[in-house]
Amino acid sequence: MQRRARIDAVGWVGRAVFAAILWLAVCPAFAAALEIKGFVLTVSDLDRSVRFYEKALNFNKVSERVLADRDYDYLTGVYGSRLRVATLQLGNESIELQEYLPPGGNPIPVDSRANGAWFQHFAVVVSDMERAYEHLQRIPFQAISGAPQTIPASNSAAAGVKAFKFKDPDGHPLELLYLPADKGRAKWHRHDGRLFLGVDHSAITVTSTEKSAAFYRDLLGLSIAGGSLNSGSTQEQLDNAFGGSGPGYRSTARARAGAGPGVSRICDAFRWSPGAGRLTSQRPLSHARGD
Repeated sequence: MQRRARIDAVGWVGRAVFAAILWLAVCPAFAAALEIKGFVLTVSDLDRSVRFYEKALNFNKVSERVLADRDYDYLTGVYGSRLRVATLQLGNESIELQEYLPPGGNPIPVDSRANGAWFQHFAVVVSDMERAYEHLQRIPFQAISGAPQTIPASNSAAAGVKAFKFKDPDGHPLELLYLPADKGRAKWHRHDGRLFLGVDHSAITVTSTEKSAAFYRDLLGLSIAGGSLNSGSTQEQLDNAFGGSGPGYRSTARARAGAGPGVSRICDAFRWSPGAGRLTSQRPLSHARGD
């Protein structure tokens, strides 16, 4: 008999537990992800973060609760925890923001870059990049990209896509994403005049696209939906990560589970130059409540 279990797939990103919430179909033979339900971020000030996501990206706060659950402690490895948790929604997708009480975790390293192996962002789809960028500039934020970038025609898999990367108040990387008519799912082209539409994917930096794609495919049961090779000055400007000894490039394998909200681009491998990015083993050795 098939059983369903809700799990948090947790990754460390400084002051962040950035988690993908998966629905798994569990049986003795396998565990296959049915759907990626959303993303969870640890923040240092919940009220400040809620205001940012509401004002900058038009998320709506739909609930707030206090979480003190021993099972959740076992899940995260942070024991005796008490959290304020807010659920925010944009379109059909949702995210959770978590503030540990009391705070005191490690902040995201200020020199973190897109080619570090703890980097992860999620992308918010917009119907008009220029208007979205203009709206964002009214809100205090830290930019990653110098300006919105348009993927050139030489990259046929992503040609015409526009993107801009920036950070929230705790330093979580985020992306604005515009998809032209021939790119992305049909839902992103039925916007009824809305500017901010929903969450399209999450991207994770890894050291090997091939190994990570096998992990998400064979262990979690996600299917590989496609891939692309992004290179040159546009990609460098977008990620603010430059090639140094040679041109940077990114090999991307996109994986998904089902067709519901929160489908993610799972694996990004940044290979700007050998050894340029930091590994997760180079994160702080101590783990505190609220990291």
